[in-house]
Amino acid sequence: MLFLFLFAILTGLGSLIYTRYLVGILKTEERKKVELWAEATRLISSPDSSQNIEFLSSIIENNNTIPVILTDGYNNIISSGNFDETRMRDPYYIVAQLNKIKKKNTPIVIDFGAGFTNLIYYKDSIILTQLNYYPFVQLGIIILFILVAYLAFSSSRKAADNQVWVSMSKETAHQLGTPTSSLAGWVEILLNKYPELTVTREIALDVERLEKITERFSRIGTKPALADENIVAIISRTIEYLRSRTSSKIRFKSDFDSSKETIIKVNAALFEWVIENISKNAIDAMEGNGELNYHIFETEKNIFLDISDTGRGIPKNAFKKIFSPGYTTKQRGWGLGLSLAKRIVEEFHRGHIYVRHSEIGKGSCIRIVLNRN
Repeated sequence: MLFLFLFAILTGLGSLIYTRYLVGILKTEERKKVELWAEATRLISSPDSSQNIEFLSSIIENNNTIPVILTDGYNNIISSGNFDETRMRDPYYIVAQLNKIKKKNTPIVIDFGAGFTNLIYYKDSIILTQLNYYPFVQLGIIILFILVAYLAFSSSRKAADNQVWVSMSKETAHQLGTPTSSLAGWVEILLNKYPELTVTREIALDVERLEKITERFSRIGTKPALADENIVAIISRTIEYLRSRTSSKIRFKSDFDSSKETIIKVNAALFEWVIENISKNAIDAMEGNGELNYHIFETEKNIFLDISDTGRGIPKNAFKKIFSPGYTTKQRGWGLGLSLAKRIVEEFHRGHIYVRHSEIGKGSCIRIVLNRN
């Protein structure tokens, strides 16, 4: 794509240089034409002229492309030609045109002798003016064509990539479905026989989570349904689930009231996935030892969630890259967690997710912004 852009620039510059060359030639020819017109005017006006009057008149009449204004030696307008006929009725129009022409081309002097002179002012013809702008129009069209081609190519590639991920996700959901259903059956038996065991209830929660994950993968590629949910409750139960399955060296902290109700339209299963992915990335960045903080605050229009860690930090040049598919600093993994989080927040929930701040060796903060409406 860069090659095409450079090609467009070089083509445009080449066209510009060549057109300027042609403009220079045409400009010289037009001045010669006006000079000839001036000389014909002088000769035909001379009382002792023995020249062919018909020939001189044809020279004057054949100038139908170059706008000219004939004035006396005191710049009083005598006549004009090749201007907009519909505007010539306005007495100020031709005066305004004369003032403009004076700034562009040096006038041609018609010397009748005895100190009597006329001046011919002229401006570039319509053809010459159009030729001046032609390379810029051409360059604009080339760039527009390349831009449209790039957008079409990008859209096509994105659609193909999405189709690959959708197919892979649905196949993953299909493969997870059978063992998850089997596990759910065994957990049901355990709950009936040993309901008092804590481990049984935790296994049941994990199986329930597996079922949610399977459902998430099966629904990738389809527009998720949003419903009125308590976003604070969703965040709180996700934190508790992660806390019970993470090393005790990771300290989970939250500075919001978990009993508060803040209702917005959201897909609970997908939003839980977002919090999980961000939290797991933060835990990996802390290498199993550190502090994970969750901070919620609200405005009239938005709800903000900040997830901060005390990990290794993110370089500034990677603030946007971390949300790109395939980007990862870990030896394992496909680099899809934060990419999926971004898609869920921005495409499905019309929110925004970004790195609020980060410092190497001290930690990072990722912010999620959700619109109340």
